Amino acid sequence: MHYLITGGAGFIGSHLSERLLSEGHEILCIDNFNDYYDPKIKEKNLKVSQDYNNFRLIPGDILDEELLDKIFRQNQFDGIIHLAARAGVRPSVLQPKLYEEVNIRGTLNLLEQAKNKNIKKIILASSSSVYGNNKKVPFSESDPVDNPISPYAATKKACELIAYTYSTLYDISISCLRFFTVYGPRQRPDMAIHKFTKLIASGEEIPVFGDGKVKRDFTYYSDIIDGLVRSIDRCNGYNIYNLGESQVIELMDLVSLIEKYLGKKAKINWQPRQPGDVEITYADVTKAKNELDYNPQVNIETGIKQFIKWFEEYQSF
Repeated sequence: MHYLITGGAGFIGSHLSERLLSEGHEILCIDNFNDYYDPKIKEKNLKVSQDYNNFRLIPGDILDEELLDKIFRQNQFDGIIHLAARAGVRPSVLQPKLYEEVNIRGTLNLLEQAKNKNIKKIILASSSSVYGNNKKVPFSESDPVDNPISPYAATKKACELIAYTYSTLYDISISCLRFFTVYGPRQRPDMAIHKFTKLIASGEEIPVFGDGKVKRDFTYYSDIIDGLVRSIDRCNGYNIYNLGESQVIELMDLVSLIEKYLGKKAKINWQPRQPGDVEITYADVTKAKNELDYNPQVNIETGIKQFIKWFEEYQSF
């Protein structure tokens, strides 16, 4: 099969490319290598993929409609795996217009290409942030998601809605995957586990916002990749799936795990609670288990141990 992966040089996209390439699929990756974090990290992410003859990279932006027209005119895709987005809850509070443009308009550009080129399968990366401060836990796909508390979350909800519209109007099968705090090798350097590990290792203070009691459903990257591949194979109609570990850990307990496997104590810099941060994320993955045979395997302690092993080998990141 021939797939377009947007954001294919990122953390999740590069791992997914390697998995699909190893299974013999043809991958065209588009990524704009923006400066949200060091573009050299993304270049390193693609080192393995670029050894495959069935991999092609096009540096470019999903907002560039002329480029997209050219890509879709010159290629016949069996499906689109749309991972590209402006990421980050807190930065979205400061730059809401940028998040609206990239996340919503960029998604709309791809949906238009799918409509015009009769592409019938799309996987769309969404986020657990759409649940906001949902009081009912664990979060289920049938829960109301009408109260996002960050522009980032609002854009992800908007993408799910417009995807439903295109699925209904043009008979496109679209699966929206709500990722729950993905971590592991190649994780973005601004994410908590990577950031904390780097700061603790170097003896610097780590910023902890609020009382440190927020809870997160951290999901190891290999479980997310497995869920992604299963969702591609079973993409039929319009669906939303939670992909998470379905376990939660308090932030300070996470810090303790990092301390344990780094062999160093953390220095805490307590800071006020940040706007956009939710109290808890916690995935009910029953639907994904039943319909995708999704079955997360890596618990948080094993995942942190594996992440720190990678970090110590690749500290230059």
